[in-house]
Amino acid sequence: MPGLIRFNAMLVVAHPQLPEAAEQASEIAAFLRSQGISASDGLLYDEAVKEHIQNGKSNLLIALGGDGTMLRAGNLCAPFNLPILGINMGRFGFLTEIQQGHWRDFFPRLFSGDYWIEHRMMLRCEQWRKDQILGTWEVLNEIVVSRGQAVRPIHLITQVDGRYLTTYVADALIASTATGSTAYALAAGGPILPPELRNILLVAVAPHLSIDRAIIMAEGSSVSITVETTHQAVMSPDGHGPIELQHGDRIDVFASQHSVQFVRFQDPGYFYRNLMPHMSQNPSTGNPR
Repeated sequence: MPGLIRFNAMLVVAHPQLPEAAEQASEIAAFLRSQGISASDGLLYDEAVKEHIQNGKSNLLIALGGDGTMLRAGNLCAPFNLPILGINMGRFGFLTEIQQGHWRDFFPRLFSGDYWIEHRMMLRCEQWRKDQILGTWEVLNEIVVSRGQAVRPIHLITQVDGRYLTTYVADALIASTATGSTAYALAAGGPILPPELRNILLVAVAPHLSIDRAIIMAEGSSVSITVETTHQAVMSPDGHGPIELQHGDRIDVFASQHSVQFVRFQDPGYFYRNLMPHMSQNPSTGNPR
């Protein structure tokens, strides 16, 4: 369905560790202003950018960076229903839409409404210690509950919708969205899910005499993971952390009320077409195709 939003106020953000991204963000903002569009630019982690989004000063965020940038942008924008257009300045670019240096080719389509909005599910994660909640996080990719530095598995008592599922003895357990199915969950042997699905994917990492197959939970399911360990255990939401866990801590995971909105120009079948080249060639190794 063609885009129905007239984007007339845009915020262009860049990853702070990519100088070329910051330069291009300034160039894009200047171009937008020349077209009569209100536009400003900044660095993704700046407090001013966060305040700009929270105050509703723009109705589109243009993010320059890699997939990590898109994860951070999604976390910032989802609570405010702010769509994101990603320009790839990284390696993979699973989540971005425009390749570096090609934004001028696509902006006329953006201005004319020749785009569509893709909605992607997020997960909400809560850390409980007895009856006290210690923290909450919202993620686009995954929550990972894992062992710490000691090379010994941990026991993870896992419930689904309040009913006992199994106890994993493993290095880690990943609770992933469909978006995250092409991230750590894929590296751990999980299936690839189309991004529009609203399921929770469970994948164990190096399970020892435990279930070694991924499990896909129905939409609306909730997962509780209770840690049993005599050594260090940690949790990582979307690659951040680590957040230390104690014996008996419980991690509750369920669908967030927020969704990340990505602006897309490609047809809805783009996902598998773009995925296959990455499956045969990992660009992070530096090897040629």
